[in-house]
Amino acid sequence: MRLWFVVTLMWLLTSVTAAQSRVDALLAAMTLEQKVAQLFIVTYNGAPPNEAVRRLLSEWQAGAVALLPSNLGSPRQITQTTNALQETVRAAGGVPLLIAVDQEMGIIAHLKDGFTEFPVPSLLAATQDRALAERVGRALAQELRAVGITMNFAPVADLDTNPRNPIINRRAFGGIPDKVAPMVRAFAAGLQAGGVIATLKHFPGHGDTAQDSHVALPVLPFTLEQLKARELLPFMGALDVAGAVMVAHIAFPELDDTQTPASLSAPIVSGLLRESLAYNGLILPDALDMDAIDTRYSSTQAALRSLAAGHDLILLGAHVSPSAQAAAMQAVVDAVRAGDIALARIEASVRRILRAKEAIGVLDWQPLDPATAEARVNSAAHQALVQELFAQGVALAWDNAGIVPLSGEVLVIYPAARPSLWRACADVAQTSARLRPLGVSLAPTDEEIAWARTSARAAERVLVFTLNAVDSAAQQRLLAALPPEKTLVVALQSPYDAHVARGMGALLLAYSPLLVGSAPLCQIALGVLPARGHVVVELER
Repeated sequence: MRLWFVVTLMWLLTSVTAAQSRVDALLAAMTLEQKVAQLFIVTYNGAPPNEAVRRLLSEWQAGAVALLPSNLGSPRQITQTTNALQETVRAAGGVPLLIAVDQEMGIIAHLKDGFTEFPVPSLLAATQDRALAERVGRALAQELRAVGITMNFAPVADLDTNPRNPIINRRAFGGIPDKVAPMVRAFAAGLQAGGVIATLKHFPGHGDTAQDSHVALPVLPFTLEQLKARELLPFMGALDVAGAVMVAHIAFPELDDTQTPASLSAPIVSGLLRESLAYNGLILPDALDMDAIDTRYSSTQAALRSLAAGHDLILLGAHVSPSAQAAAMQAVVDAVRAGDIALARIEASVRRILRAKEAIGVLDWQPLDPATAEARVNSAAHQALVQELFAQGVALAWDNAGIVPLSGEVLVIYPAARPSLWRACADVAQTSARLRPLGVSLAPTDEEIAWARTSARAAERVLVFTLNAVDSAAQQRLLAALPPEKTLVVALQSPYDAHVARGMGALLLAYSPLLVGSAPLCQIALGVLPARGHVVVELER
């Protein structure tokens, strides 16, 4: 046993030393321009790579490319694109690229055609199954690596604590820190284990804003102690497993009294994240073309301020032309030559970037076969994971009247635009209950509401599906017309439908409206499956 331990330790030390030597050799061989270019994440529009981005990558061998929706299509096409990008950089003598994408699951998932449609992260968090979260992270990593993508701008580690938040909300894993933090960590660990850099965002927390930093600069008044007690917990719980952290365009006056956005604030990026929290991975700002930044600074100014704050990577954003991206790179080179930025500062970030690439095998990049991309993605094999998420994640928020499981004569009120809900419940019911369907509009009319009221009086139980009723006055009127003591509400999407279902007998939270969830929802409502899920946001009752 002792000999095995010694041999293993020696192998690990040899491997680490070899990786360090490789990084040192690459860094020593780079020109100043190549070092600076490693700090930039290039973006462009259209697919395949156009002449402008090919010229940019040939002249400046950037460290990374972030793929936009306009760059993406089928697994075959994306593989052709990533191959072309890598080959352009390699032909110019550069280091292989990190290739990144926004694939958060749920609302923000840029890979669609041929890829698994995963539900929102809150359903995953509702399972409270860390092993399942890691499996989902690994499955997602498999699909990304299958087409040459090696960095994911996910998971969202923000907390869903403000129902008025216009940009985070359903992108978050939830709003209760001790339920969110371990699931963010497990999901990030799964991505990393699958060879994809996980990016925690948006540090130090975008969840409690009522503004979208794409269009304004939110300001949050929290002290560091308040942040550490809530917003920062999901980040701090995953810093040791996630390869990158993305910083938000939000001002925190208690952390930096200059009103500088966190993304450009040295006290927050270098002081809090790098030093106080001892984070050793890659740090990058959210896209610098968002209005919280680009209404104040040019792309060149934003790049220089990002470096001054302490970032390793610079994401100028989708609305910055290739020529403007090249100008920003040149401005950094000029600043180094003028002595305004220390070369050692640049090299420290380049070293982190090269180590990250080495750790996930990017430095040994080989082209992928586009013809077999779909088989590598293997989306069909991941459908069972999606079904497992619904089976384990649907939560019974309350059952004050002992309604669940439903039995007897049940009136099923469902959005007529989603007949799969009725069919799934009819298939499940068989002899356990006698179901009567009533399809209504997503914004029920007064006539539909009157019919539902009359039908509900004659039924022993009522099962009603809502779809963001918290934002629909018509759906709220429908709920008010139903007898609360015998009504089970199923919130298909927003858990905050609970706020307008107060007083109803029982409430199930589905978190996600994906059609694949129809059968598990009906099975839980009718007692075939137990409701195993957890409530992961704070609800009013």
